[in-house]
Amino acid sequence: MPTHVDATPEGRDTPMTIDGQHAVSGQAMTPPWPEGMEEIVLGLGCFWGAERLFWRLPGVHVTAVGYAGGVTPNPTYRETCTGRTGHAEVVRVVFDPRRIDLTTLLRHFWEAHDPTQGHRQGNDIGPQYRSIILTTGETQRQVAECSRAAYAEALRTAGRGEVTTEIAPLETFYYAEDYHQQYLEKNPGGYCGLKGTGVSCPMT
Repeated sequence: MPTHVDATPEGRDTPMTIDGQHAVSGQAMTPPWPEGMEEIVLGLGCFWGAERLFWRLPGVHVTAVGYAGGVTPNPTYRETCTGRTGHAEVVRVVFDPRRIDLTTLLRHFWEAHDPTQGHRQGNDIGPQYRSIILTTGETQRQVAECSRAAYAEALRTAGRGEVTTEIAPLETFYYAEDYHQQYLEKNPGGYCGLKGTGVSCPMT
């Protein structure tokens, strides 16, 4: 029986093979992390420019791009781009809370994209480009929800639309193919889709 064109890709049991060393910092992109590090996973459109945004921030230990928030195990880029895996393109951000707090990290997240666009960012269209925060603890969830409320109010005051950003516990982060990792370091002239609203995010 033929597979329905809209079927969810089955995925695979084998994780994506990556080099594992960050092309900019030289840090390991796979756990275990050094003691005291925290992890959060953020989606704000195409992950190429999003990853560069975070690896440049003082206090960020390491970043990696991948897929999360959906159902297909170990998806490929091609599968994720169909929009049928349920995953978003995301950045795993491992950071030292003694050097950069989560509120500051989220301020950069909010201001770097337009969280009112639903399943798109600009010309990048599909659920894989949606705005999403995947947390690794209850405190992170509370901070994320407070920051979302604060930015939503700032956007309303500026006459912008309603925030569509999802906040959910991280279930599984799947690494993207190696050529996507630190893409804009490897391809300095590559596409970066980040474009904020121009509205500042109040610190909460």
